[in-house]
Amino acid sequence: MEFSFKQLDEKVQKALEEMGFEEPTPIQKEAIPVALEGHDIVGQAQTGTGKTAAFGIPIVEGISPKERGVKALILTPTRELAIQVAHEISLIGKYKGVSAYPIYGGVSIEKQASILRRGRNQVIVGTPGRVKDLINRGILRLDRVRYAVLDEADQMLDMGFIEDIEEILSKTPKEKQTMLFSATMPYEIRRLIDNYLKPGYKFVKVGKQLITPKVRQRVLLVRSEDKLKALEKLLKEHKGTATIVFVKTKRDAADVERELQKRGIDAKAIHGDLTQRQREFVMKSFREGKVKTLVATDVAARGIDIKDVGLVINYELPENPESYVHRIGRTGRAGREGVAISLVADGEKRRMYRIKGLKGVRPERFRVNTLKDLKEELLSASTDGIPEKVMQIARELVEKRDPAEVVALLIKKIS
Repeated sequence: MEFSFKQLDEKVQKALEEMGFEEPTPIQKEAIPVALEGHDIVGQAQTGTGKTAAFGIPIVEGISPKERGVKALILTPTRELAIQVAHEISLIGKYKGVSAYPIYGGVSIEKQASILRRGRNQVIVGTPGRVKDLINRGILRLDRVRYAVLDEADQMLDMGFIEDIEEILSKTPKEKQTMLFSATMPYEIRRLIDNYLKPGYKFVKVGKQLITPKVRQRVLLVRSEDKLKALEKLLKEHKGTATIVFVKTKRDAADVERELQKRGIDAKAIHGDLTQRQREFVMKSFREGKVKTLVATDVAARGIDIKDVGLVINYELPENPESYVHRIGRTGRAGREGVAISLVADGEKRRMYRIKGLKGVRPERFRVNTLKDLKEELLSASTDGIPEKVMQIARELVEKRDPAEVVALLIKKIS
């Protein structure tokens, strides 16, 4: 029988209705009934497919509000994702009395320890580093865990968390249900599966294409020195659209933020050098639409799950081709259409050819200044500051030729 939300506890159904859930997504249809039967699961799906509910609903269904202590542990690569996952699971468990608590670095460990000691949160969602720290301090006990989830497992692998994950899992009971979700399945992930999931685990894969058909991709060839101008122009053309601009490094993020602000674009950067309070403020501003442009590195953007992102701009192409899929997966969410634009300089063309998702996308030559742009600029420009020598040449030209011809010749020369 095909799964529907009507098969769930009435209190969970009520919460899902309030959250706007109507029909299960493909990953939820596949994973939830299998999880409810108690099977270990390997799910291959990217962020934005509804996988938080795919593991969150079975966990909430299986936990009694009367139980104390940690019954479910969910590991995520970033603090932002930990916060989002904990929030969603708490909403799912709202009427059942099941709550989730996020733990991550960058904030007071004493406050987290105090909350954990009360034992009221049956679900803990955390980043591997902070979870391991709390275990080593004797504050977080996992001996009663019945559910263990590795969310965005390949991202945690890329960030060097593999040893922490193995140490954390070794502190949990062998007889638990384990669910691992990952967009890709490299060797190290397969080794984790072999070592920590029961041999009869169920494999759930959703969609042959990782790039959603709702995302329209464009490649714009641009000179390196014109990239910032091109970015400014694109953002002004898409004014009012929630946009994520991807760059390579923390320094690039800060530089691009500063340059865009100089040009009158209210952009905010998110990167590893920000404090937790600063990161939360930036994300809150972006989520609420107060800031429309977010400049981010790949690491900082992991776990960002905002449904209303309409545009992703690759200011620089990623070194890792698989990161391209993760980047453009930030748009085209929840059935909405999205646009992904990559600005490609001559030195980046080799990287472009390595990205499978860009095969079939015909590159366009991006002109920073079109005739329309030039017309608007000239009509609105002030003559203040033009040297007298230049003005004298202009007067002589106009005296000897038709003014329209003079302007046309100049436009032809510079366009």
